[in-house]
Amino acid sequence: MLGLLVLAASALPLAWHYLVSYPRENWQVDLEVYREGARAIVTGFPLYDVRTVQPQFLPFTYPPFAAFTALPLLIAPFSVVGWIWTVLQCALLWWTVGIAFRLFLSRFGHRAGLAQGVLAAGGVWLLPVSDGVRFGQVNAVIVALCLWDVTRRSRVDGSWAGGSGVGVALAAAVKLTPGVFWLYWAVARRWKVLATSVGTAALVTIVSWFLLPPASATYWTDALLDPGRLGPNGGTSNQSLRGVLLRIGPPEGSLAFTAVNLLLVVAVLVAALPLARRFDRLGEPVAVVAVVGMAAYLISPVSWVHHMHWGVVVIGALLGDGRDLRRAAVAFVGAVLLWIRMPWWGANLLAGNEVPNAVARIVQNSYSWWAVLSLLALWLLVARKQQLPAEGSEPTSEGELSSARS
Repeated sequence: MLGLLVLAASALPLAWHYLVSYPRENWQVDLEVYREGARAIVTGFPLYDVRTVQPQFLPFTYPPFAAFTALPLLIAPFSVVGWIWTVLQCALLWWTVGIAFRLFLSRFGHRAGLAQGVLAAGGVWLLPVSDGVRFGQVNAVIVALCLWDVTRRSRVDGSWAGGSGVGVALAAAVKLTPGVFWLYWAVARRWKVLATSVGTAALVTIVSWFLLPPASATYWTDALLDPGRLGPNGGTSNQSLRGVLLRIGPPEGSLAFTAVNLLLVVAVLVAALPLARRFDRLGEPVAVVAVVGMAAYLISPVSWVHHMHWGVVVIGALLGDGRDLRRAAVAFVGAVLLWIRMPWWGANLLAGNEVPNAVARIVQNSYSWWAVLSLLALWLLVARKQQLPAEGSEPTSEGELSSARS
């Protein structure tokens, strides 16, 4: 309870700023998109013709299934829903911290709940998390679903089974980027989990198609293929590799742009998927989620700053049990870099001409660098330091690894 009070005390000023003091025209604009999508289902309005009120005029950009999941947002007035959604985000952050930092928190015994609250209280002020509160975003739900799925343990013996597939399926049916977990399960040869996940996602998508055939046809043949519906892809907010290329690379639409973008996507997958498979064999599911989350962030056509909510899991995976000072230092530096507003600093440096453009661009594209360097750090500081189990044996659990390291 004390840990929850610490989190609440930390989150209240942030919530007050964005839910009370913030201009009404910018109030929970992304949550309004979800709500308007649900309203379109109820009223029969064409889902992909929906626009939020002025001055934003934001379209609904998610698969039709996402509009069905947003129906509860219509139950209460929007001002009430905004507060409920913010509390939900904080609750999911609390839970995510508890799973991602499990090894570290286990060192605190009966004070683990207080330590969890302190970590979550700091985490709520990370820029991706605070922007999630600012916009009323869904990233806390997506990350929590994937983390819950991949880290689930057997009710019988408590062993880790590599995931169930259902959580990732629901997340991917709402927002397509978690589909990268399907590539990980294929590389790790988790065929049962892969089949369950793909089958579940296909099922809810097919049901959505039967319920909303025109909207589904529009999404899968038109809206999905138009990243411009999401907003200006070349702006600072888009920190994916494609976003970086739009700012510094060849002209969009050129053969060179397509080739470089494809090469970078392949390079990320070639590096990340074997790393995820290694963590799978090591029995490190939190690190698996960290690696796949960073890969998804990098290769997605559009990855806004607040999509870096995966960074909470990365920091937990890097920290481990906290006994390795190098890992702890890197995790701390990573947290600091997500706390400060580096992409916007870079944009301001570009506008001010105070430093060379190359330096300003590096700062502006800092979240892409953060994702790449986090994969490197996970390999050098975590994966490379642990020995794989013998071929055919079961992966070592996180708890056993923690005991062995201590």
